[in-house]
Amino acid sequence: MAQVFHRSTNTVTRVSIVGTVLGILSIAALWYAFNLSYGHKLYIPIEQPIQFSHKHHVGDAGIDCRYCHTSVEKSAYAGMPNTHTCMSCHSQIWSDSPEIQPIRASYVSGQPIQWNRVHDMPDFVYFNHSIHLNKGVGCTSCHGQIQKEPLAKKVNTMTMQWCLDCHRNPEKFVRPKEEVFNQDWTPPKDQIAQGIRLVKEYKVLPRWQMTNCSICHR
Repeated sequence: MAQVFHRSTNTVTRVSIVGTVLGILSIAALWYAFNLSYGHKLYIPIEQPIQFSHKHHVGDAGIDCRYCHTSVEKSAYAGMPNTHTCMSCHSQIWSDSPEIQPIRASYVSGQPIQWNRVHDMPDFVYFNHSIHLNKGVGCTSCHGQIQKEPLAKKVNTMTMQWCLDCHRNPEKFVRPKEEVFNQDWTPPKDQIAQGIRLVKEYKVLPRWQMTNCSICHR
């Protein structure tokens, strides 16, 4: 009986099947990457009433995080600076700049500036800034290199999986407490060894407790 299809059809079929499978996997990977970036609004500068630059204030001027976020070491909430804090400097420098007119208006009226949140955890998630700082987790672990950002933006997904990566292996992330506010700190070559020591020194809870639902969902 004569051959119905040319022998090359077998090759075309195999290539088509492999191409289809790879195409589906590629689309899935692209969608996953898209969801982790744009879907979580990563790397998108958040518009604010005043375009406050962490790069200028922290990176260039060297202002410590705690000067503005006064409650970060003792409260769940990091705190936002009141207008008086801003005017402690801007009554002397850039005092006539139109860029900071909303600050002057707020100072005179007593009405606080309504900042737009960059990191907004869901209501069913409990997060405490102070406990993380006091266990050796630095600002940049969550906020990234904020001292280099002209406009604040989200650089980590803050998803449950992202948080669990640290809760399961805190030794990869903890640093000496004196380096918590150091924006330029980088992990040493023996980070795991030092991390294990610091986890014990700072009395970080064991993994089974750190990954218990009640830690974050209360």
